[in-house]
Amino acid sequence: MDKRPILRLNDLRVSFQSGKKFVPAVDGISFELKEGEILGIVGESGSGKSVTSLATMGLIPAPPGKIDNGEIIFEGNDLINISEKEWRKIRGNQISMIFQEPMTSLNPLFTIGNQLMEAIRLHTDLTKSQTKVRSMELLKLVGIPRAEGILKEHPHQLSGGMRQRVMIAMAMACNPKVLIADEPTTALDVTIQAQILELMKDLNKKTNTSIILITHDLGVVAEICERVIVMYSGQIVEQGSVHKILKDPQHPYTKGLLKSVPDLRGKKDRLYSIPGTVPAPGTIQNGCRFAARCEEAFGQCRTESPELYKSEKDGHEVRCFLHTLKEGSDKHVGVTS
Repeated sequence: MDKRPILRLNDLRVSFQSGKKFVPAVDGISFELKEGEILGIVGESGSGKSVTSLATMGLIPAPPGKIDNGEIIFEGNDLINISEKEWRKIRGNQISMIFQEPMTSLNPLFTIGNQLMEAIRLHTDLTKSQTKVRSMELLKLVGIPRAEGILKEHPHQLSGGMRQRVMIAMAMACNPKVLIADEPTTALDVTIQAQILELMKDLNKKTNTSIILITHDLGVVAEICERVIVMYSGQIVEQGSVHKILKDPQHPYTKGLLKSVPDLRGKKDRLYSIPGTVPAPGTIQNGCRFAARCEEAFGQCRTESPELYKSEKDGHEVRCFLHTLKEGSDKHVGVTS
């Protein structure tokens, strides 16, 4: 049975003020997250991944940022125009977020217990003693031993992996329906990364929480995600099942990201890297935004902007003229954005 979407973004556009004009950071993003699903969003720095997650949490700072257009539908309700008071009921309670660097998210002056219990008390009616019990339950849930002792410690007394586990415990405090994890393993060593990913997989199974995992690492996506969205310069360039995208990527950017992953089985003189860098927001007015870095670009790519085409066969979406030439226009349902 197909799961129902719990969160849906429709044509989301976010811009930030630069001087006297606004430049687009996210430009027409549309996707859905299903109940109990782990969805990956990948792309280089500057692709718009984190801005998408902040918009979904109602955390775009205004000024300088603003949501220009679109819908954020959570359980049938559009969150775009709700008040800050209404956001506070949803944020941390029904939609939670784990930020990139736990040391900047945890207050160094307060104990872990202070901060975890405050997160619980903010959204529940539990007494002080019940809150402490719940805090210890959460620390055990995320695999932290000697939970009572950890409650008395300050963030600097914990390792990076332990701090990240505390952040996950805080995010899970109210059993959210959606958990957004923004690069949760970036600052951690490989062994701890694997443990945190295993923990998130485990939480997803135990609590049926839907997870959006934002990362630049396709290895992480292959490990725990069911579907993946590839973003570039504020747009979705490819979207589909992890198996399909890893086995048969359609967009040259996705192919480049996959070629950049180190292969331990073969010895290469030099690791592949995509030439150039992600363009600054608003700098490309005509043509495909990836054309200047694309080894397969041709005339049309530099004058026209490709739409996001959806394959009739498997629902796979790709923003590339090469794809339409190869598949033929009759094999597409049509433009999805």
